[in-house]
Amino acid sequence: MNRVKARLPSLLAAFVAAMLVFNSCSDAENSDSTMVVEGKLQRPWDFDDEPDSQILSRLGRELRTRNDVESSPAIADSTLYFGSHDGSLHALDADTGREKWGFRTRGWIESSPAVSEGVVFVGSHDGHLYAVDAATGLERWSFSTREAVHSSPAVSDRVVYFGSRDNALHAVDASTGNERWSFQTRGWVESSPAAASGIVYFGSRDNTLYAIDVSTQEEQWRFITRGWIDSSPVTADGMVCFGSNDNYVYAVDARSGLVRWSFKTAGWAEGSPAVSGSVACFGSRDGNLYSVNAETGEELWRFKTDNWIRSSPTIAGGNVYFGSNDGNLYAVDVDTGQERWRFRTGAWVQTSPAIAGGVLCFGSNDGRVYALDAETGREKWVFHVGGSLRSLQPVSDITANAILGRHSRCIAMLAVPRM
Repeated sequence: MNRVKARLPSLLAAFVAAMLVFNSCSDAENSDSTMVVEGKLQRPWDFDDEPDSQILSRLGRELRTRNDVESSPAIADSTLYFGSHDGSLHALDADTGREKWGFRTRGWIESSPAVSEGVVFVGSHDGHLYAVDAATGLERWSFSTREAVHSSPAVSDRVVYFGSRDNALHAVDASTGNERWSFQTRGWVESSPAAASGIVYFGSRDNTLYAIDVSTQEEQWRFITRGWIDSSPVTADGMVCFGSNDNYVYAVDARSGLVRWSFKTAGWAEGSPAVSGSVACFGSRDGNLYSVNAETGEELWRFKTDNWIRSSPTIAGGNVYFGSNDGNLYAVDVDTGQERWRFRTGAWVQTSPAIAGGVLCFGSNDGRVYALDAETGREKWVFHVGGSLRSLQPVSDITANAILGRHSRCIAMLAVPRM
């Protein structure tokens, strides 16, 4: 223990030096700085409020390049669309995995695409929402918010709704890209909106879920929690279901905003619940997938994984499909919670699976998109967005760390003293 304490100042000094070099690389090309930690690209100041010791530990475990896939795929007309940390929107043949086209933005893409009337809509960290022709990959239009767009768009009645780190929900015309209106909050809007019965519901990092009338742009109600709401709300049977970083999942009345039930987990509930009939399923950073009665919130069963669950589950064919940061994609019986199968990838699985024609598609932070047989979990094809740089040694044994700027493409290799 004394040796560790003696070396800690040197370790911290190396880490600070890495930050200085890293920022210099970014400044040289006028790019915003990011860090690659266990497949999660983060700014040096955006580590989910983790203790310094935990941040340093994660730095040593795994360092990755720029091709993680955290954008959940969308399937339309036998084509799979997804974004990547390489800054591109990709279109693949859903049957073969062959790439049809790629559309390049100026920032990484965590937003999940929405497809409507032959157009793919997706947000980018470069501050734009893009409308791209689904067949050709050519840009139709783009809309600038001047801040990162990680929220996934929702299309309803030819209006595209999405959030931005400018603290606003935006409504733009799907055909022209002209803004119809916007609604300002007091925090980043990372949550993806849900539109139903003339109301759009969305969360904000001001800890609030909002319900806005799309015709009048007037607030109908708001529901305040004790944590960020990055979870995207789901509407079903007159209720709105969503998670919060206060560790709760809530179901509120869609008309009044009054709470119907709340369910406490032991970690942040960042993913969106999946509701099917009388069942609601959702994950938590406590590593559990929960199944509850959708009417009452009473727990039916839970399934334990070995790491956080940030993936939003998908219910289909009697199964619940979801990813975990333990690197697996799981298929679990929706009635019993018994595991059907699991598929191992090389990194975190934070995307939500998309299923069409018996084929399940999802992305991983190992830089790959996988297509599996939904019934058996057998691999059909894999699309590799790019390579990765990994070190699986603990931070006490690692001799060099790689710090990357996403846009500058600068890599600084700095020695870290052994403990």
